[in-house]
Amino acid sequence: MGTIRSIEVCVARVPLANSVTFSTRNVQAREYCLVRVTSAEGHVGLGYSYAVNTSGRILAAAVEEAFAPRLIGQDSLRVEGLWRELYQEALLIGRTGAVMRALSALDIALWDLNARSVGLPLYKYLGAVVTDKVPAYGSGGYYMAGKSNDDLAAEMMAFVKDGYDAVKIKVGRLSPALEEERLRVVREAIGPDINLMLDANNAWADLPTAMRFIERFEKYSPYWIEEPFLPDDIDSHAALARRTSIMVATGEIEAGRWRFKEILDKGAAHILQTDSIVCGGISEFRKIAATAASYGVPVAPHAWHDIHVHVAAATSNALYVEFMPDDHIVNFRNLIDVQIEAKDGHLLLPDRPGLGFSFDPAAIDRYGVRVGESATPWVRIG
Repeated sequence: MGTIRSIEVCVARVPLANSVTFSTRNVQAREYCLVRVTSAEGHVGLGYSYAVNTSGRILAAAVEEAFAPRLIGQDSLRVEGLWRELYQEALLIGRTGAVMRALSALDIALWDLNARSVGLPLYKYLGAVVTDKVPAYGSGGYYMAGKSNDDLAAEMMAFVKDGYDAVKIKVGRLSPALEEERLRVVREAIGPDINLMLDANNAWADLPTAMRFIERFEKYSPYWIEEPFLPDDIDSHAALARRTSIMVATGEIEAGRWRFKEILDKGAAHILQTDSIVCGGISEFRKIAATAASYGVPVAPHAWHDIHVHVAAATSNALYVEFMPDDHIVNFRNLIDVQIEAKDGHLLLPDRPGLGFSFDPAAIDRYGVRVGESATPWVRIG
């Protein structure tokens, strides 16, 4: 049961309708590395990871050349053993970044394959904590041309009216005074009882710079400040966590359990935002979340609610799932045939096997990147 017969990989480039700006970068498109793992019995598991604007082929090359050949003929139920072997293969070419994202996509596909093969939704196959719904927060608040503070407040209020008790906006691109004004307008609109998260996307170079903003923000009682510094600057995260009443959250672009343990050991985050399609897959997410639980630290996985609704439902210390209801920045939803349903600030757990969605053939035909004269964007190994 579960012998891996073939692996297929595809890069899909999905442009944004309008470019979107973070504190530190501009996004025009998402490139997704999609994988399909097929067993000898004919079951198919899906996984994916992503790049921004360009570079999806780097992930796909890692799947094709480094990992997929090692998986053909293996037992898909030996997920932990396969992860360890693939990680050994990655040691010299990338223990984080594109190579780990490729490993993540394959690991997710293995879990999905195994869950589908027994007809269970992935969260039940993983061992569910809940079986009906998981709490979500409404995520947005990006910088866009012509977007006023009132527009930003209206965007957040739309989430509140839909039942969300938590919302998130971007910060860090403008001056401290202008950022404070954005925060003030939003807080006044949503009221004092809604959790208001702030996402800086690595905006600040050092602790003094961060404190110029944070001291202005504190009076508006933000729930957390996300990614205040570069991910490598763990010490500054820890120093900020000691100096502010705002909880520090980070980890969305970290990979591997050892890096997260360093964050925990140094007290550099009150909340981990581990991302399954970045950190090493579902296998690694589970280890990271379990370690965080032993420190009394919750996890709030970054983005990609189609996967994280399952992972959060099977994680005892999961706090929220990040939810972006449209495709203005996270447009993976354009590549799949079924969407997660949201209701009253929660995401409803699907009852379909595995992840509960398939890649939409028409969307893959439209967005898939073909190599040379190939008639299909899919490359098959095995």
